[in-house]
Amino acid sequence: MPTAKWCVPVLLSAALFAAACTPGPSNSASGGSATSITELDYYTDAEGSAAWQKNLDDCAQQTGVKIERQSVPTDQLLPKVLQAAGSHTLPNLLMTDNPTIQQVAATGALTPLTDYGISTDGYYDSILKAGTYQGKVYGLAPGVNGLALFYNKDALAAAGVQPPSTWDELKAAAAKLTKDGKYGLAFSAIPSEEGTWQFLPFFWSNGGDLSHVDSPQGVAALQYVTDLLGSGSASKSVLNWKQDDVTNQFVSGNAAMMVNGSWNLNKLDAEKSLHYGIVPIPVPQAGGKPSVALGGEVAAVPVTNSAAQQAAGKVLSCLLSEQNMLTWDTAHSLVPAKTAVATRYGQQYPEMQPFIDEVATAKSRTADLGEKYQPLSTALGAAIQSALTGSQTPAQALQQAAKAGA
Repeated sequence: MPTAKWCVPVLLSAALFAAACTPGPSNSASGGSATSITELDYYTDAEGSAAWQKNLDDCAQQTGVKIERQSVPTDQLLPKVLQAAGSHTLPNLLMTDNPTIQQVAATGALTPLTDYGISTDGYYDSILKAGTYQGKVYGLAPGVNGLALFYNKDALAAAGVQPPSTWDELKAAAAKLTKDGKYGLAFSAIPSEEGTWQFLPFFWSNGGDLSHVDSPQGVAALQYVTDLLGSGSASKSVLNWKQDDVTNQFVSGNAAMMVNGSWNLNKLDAEKSLHYGIVPIPVPQAGGKPSVALGGEVAAVPVTNSAAQQAAGKVLSCLLSEQNMLTWDTAHSLVPAKTAVATRYGQQYPEMQPFIDEVATAKSRTADLGEKYQPLSTALGAAIQSALTGSQTPAQALQQAAKAGA
């Protein structure tokens, strides 16, 4: 069992904040070799920040490159990077939420990682796609997270319910587990990236495509989730619950099952009276594979100058080494980005196996739309709310989302 689990949230705000990145180090002019670089990330949480700092310190020692680090809140990082790209004040090394990498690459602000001899061999295909723009890999992740179905073993045993693997089984189990003021299922459906992220496994697993968000497959997926709420198997409060709220409901026994991520393991393990299990997100038909959205951060080397870029490439190679990857992912309950490392990891930490199983068929959130994902995500989050509140039918809501995201 990982001892210090932690994971960065996958939320991204479209709001723009005026800010400028710190310019690259003065001793890294073109030519020669840089001895220091700047780095930017959004690990502002105390525990997460300390863990990432240790990784940077270790790689600074191993490479001989001094790293000047800056951290900003999650919703400020992308606006900061986009503005810095325009003013040529980008950091030398960037750690950003994976759905943003293509948007940044589209500005011409990033360099292909192959420029630094960083191999892409052995990575999950889904992870490579998350960091690829126009055929070139601009970002790589040391680890990823995703969603699965957590269930209360005691509650399911008392009700004579098996952990569900299909939509029909999930619907039946949620209904049977809803009684005495408690609900069968909890999830987040807030009108933001968080709500969209939680809906995407149902949408994609049913054959939905974000470039045709109002397709029959997409409508059927939203109808399914709407029916779960309409039947009373989930609380209407899911419209306001963030994923942390969902976890609290599950821990308190108010929900027998929840859709959530591996970053919750530390909190769940702290509740000694809670006996829980984890299975992959249920799919429409037996034998199918869930298609969850990849969460987590990717590292990139922005365009600055050749010496600083090469130094940043050395540091990034260190951060992506298999040993550092395994150390980072173990501490943070992430799935290693390389298949061989993930296999060994699953053998050591079997509670992570459901998340590992999902990575092979997972999708980056930009897989369908590239840098155009964010506007559609915002529209889809609003559509989910409209359908779940009954303001619109799922078909009407997704038709509106398609127009808004076009």
